[in-house]
Amino acid sequence: MNDMELAEILRGMYNNARRNEAVCQVNLFGILYAEELKNSGCTIKHIVELSGIQSGYVSEISKGIKLSRYVVPRGDQE
Repeated sequence: MNDMELAEILRGMYNNARRNEAVCQVNLFGILYAEELKNSGCTIKHIVELSGIQSGYVSEISKGIKLSRYVVPRGDQE
C-alpha cells in the first residue's frame, strides 16, 4: 500500500467518524494499518500531511501502532 492510499483511508476514517470519535478512529487506523505504515517507507507525518487532517494526530497514529501489538485479529482468537 502506498502513501496516497494510506492517506486516503485515514482521511475517510477521520471524516466519517461519529461525533467526538475522531481520535478513536485515528487510533484505530494506526492499529489496523500498523504493518502497512511500517512497510510503506513513509513517515507518519507525511501520511498525515497528505490526508489533510491536523498534524497533532501523528501521535495518535503512533499510539495505535504501538497498541497493534496487543490486538488479536478476530480470526486468530481461540
